[in-house]
Amino acid sequence: MRVVLQRVKRAQVTVNEAVIGKIGTGVVLLVGFTDGDGPAEIEYCTRKITRARIFADSNGKMNQNIQAVGGAILVISQFTLYANTRRGNRPSFTAAEEAGKAQSHYEQFIACLRETGVPVATGQFGADMRVELVNDGPVTVIYDTNDK
Repeated sequence: MRVVLQRVKRAQVTVNEAVIGKIGTGVVLLVGFTDGDGPAEIEYCTRKITRARIFADSNGKMNQNIQAVGGAILVISQFTLYANTRRGNRPSFTAAEEAGKAQSHYEQFIACLRETGVPVATGQFGADMRVELVNDGPVTVIYDTNDK
């Protein structure tokens, strides 16, 4: 499981000209799954992301997590996180999880995040989406469960 986290001032996702997910202060998560991912990887990423001290405290130090600042999460599925670019000019996506399993993992991840009490907005799995965001910092963190 790979997650690219971007701290944002605000973000939204649009499908077919309609905004389907929108947040203010918080994080955008671009999420991809590969073969072998399951509940352990989902729980690990949920824990790491919701506990990540990436928001400024009163002294300006990154010392607070998303719950402490009353932030929200926007979750976007992105199979292209598993692109293999070693050969040729067209990326291969064979390492990305099969769509049916990936969608199930995506929904489980969203449910797990919601259980923490953090507000969660989402994109639409498999849709052609337009994601707009205003980076804060910028702060970008990559989580890969193969590196835990």
